This record gives sequence, structure tokens and C-alpha cells, in this order.
Amino acid sequence: MNDLSTSPAAPRIERVRHELKRRSLTVSAVEYVTPQMLRITLVGDDLADFISAAPDDHVKIFLPAAEGEPERRDYTPRRYNNDAKTLVLDFAVHEAGPATQWALDARPGTTLALGGPRGSAVISGIRRWILIGDETALPAIGRRIEEAEAGTSIVSIAAVAGSEEQQVFETRAELETIWVHRPLSRATDESGLIAALEKIALEPETFIWVAAEASVARAVRAYLVEKRGYPLSWIKAAGYWAKGKADAHERIED
Repeated sequence: MNDLSTSPAAPRIERVRHELKRRSLTVSAVEYVTPQMLRITLVGDDLADFISAAPDDHVKIFLPAAEGEPERRDYTPRRYNNDAKTLVLDFAVHEAGPATQWALDARPGTTLALGGPRGSAVISGIRRWILIGDETALPAIGRRIEEAEAGTSIVSIAAVAGSEEQQVFETRAELETIWVHRPLSRATDESGLIAALEKIALEPETFIWVAAEASVARAVRAYLVEKRGYPLSWIKAAGYWAKGKADAHERIED
């Protein structure tokens, strides 16, 4: 067993604030990455100064409501290009919420307002990563993998409904991808992710990133700390959604 006590006290994490700006964008392309993952490309002059410094950043999209304030939901900028003034968002479309319905209805020419990211947590100098998540985490996982530098080692453990939902990522990193198959009805069951994680050696100075349904992210984090003795400072866990709650996004902390 590796001596995890040799890891530095904490990795280098720089928190960067961005100017909060509301942008009005237009859909230019819609495509299915997998049967339940819809990729939408947005364009607009408002993207000329768009900044997203970390793969797990979030923008806030504003969705029309029948009355009152618009619905708001958080989404990961999957990729963006300032010169081309494009932004790509991926939507997991297995839930019938307002964001899912907007994505299903979107066509070239459809408009969308969004704001952010409000800030970025830039984690630098990491050569070993373990990325753990479900469908909602795949945009951030995919971006992290694709933006990784050569010489980086990444293990990705992702829970999806079946083999048809697996994605392929292009990367310069050394990548091991583990897919955990479970029906969407068991999206709050952490056992598959933990079973896969049990087979992975935890090397010192490995940053472990977790994002899934809130109870799952909490259970995976507890397993790492309580069962494997992994230092909390080298784990970042977040609930990207919570069963039975709308617009739920929480950082899992003590």
C-alpha cells in the first residue's frame, strides 16, 4: 500500500474571479454525442471576452418561465473559442426538467441567455488525476481529459446507463477509462463507482475529483477518506444534482 502521508499538505489551487456578464447567444448546431447526451453549439459576439479557466467551471443559463423570474440552471462550458465566438454545452437529456426540454427543442437560430462563469478554481501542477462522476459530470471530465498536458496520468471512472452512452476523448495524457453501467433508476447508487475505485491504487499527489448526484458524491468522498485514508485536501467533491430537488448544485464539504 502506498504511503499517502508523503503527499504535500495540499495541491496548488488558485481561485480566480471573473467579471459577471450576461450574454445573449444563438444556437448554431445541435448534435447527439450519445443517445442521451445532446451537444449544442452557441455563437454570438458576446463570447469575444468569454473566460473559463478551469474544466469544471459553470455558466448559469436562463430559461423562460410561464410567469415570474426565469428558471436558472448550471452547465459546464464543454469547450469554447473566443476567436470563433463559439461555446459548446452538453446536456444529459434523461430528465424532463426545463433545461432538458429547452435542449430537446433547440434548433439553429434558437436563442439562449447565460451568465458567468463567476469564477474558476485553477488546479495546477497535477500529474496524476482520478476523475469520478456520472452523466452530469462527463462534460467536465471530458474537458479535463482533452485539455491535459502530455505526461499527465488520468484514470476516469464514469457511471452511465449502458455501453451506448460511453464517450471517446482525444487527449495527450495517459488515460485509463473505466465505465460503470447502471440503469438511470439507480443513479443514486454509489456502489458501482466505489467497486471500480476499490481496484485503483491511490498514489501520493493524485488529485481526486468527484461529481455526481449529491448523495453519491458524498458517499464516494467518505469512502476515500474513511476507508482508504486519503487526505481531504487532495479531493474535490460536488453534487451536480440532488434527487427530488431543482437547480441543486453543492460542494461537498465537512
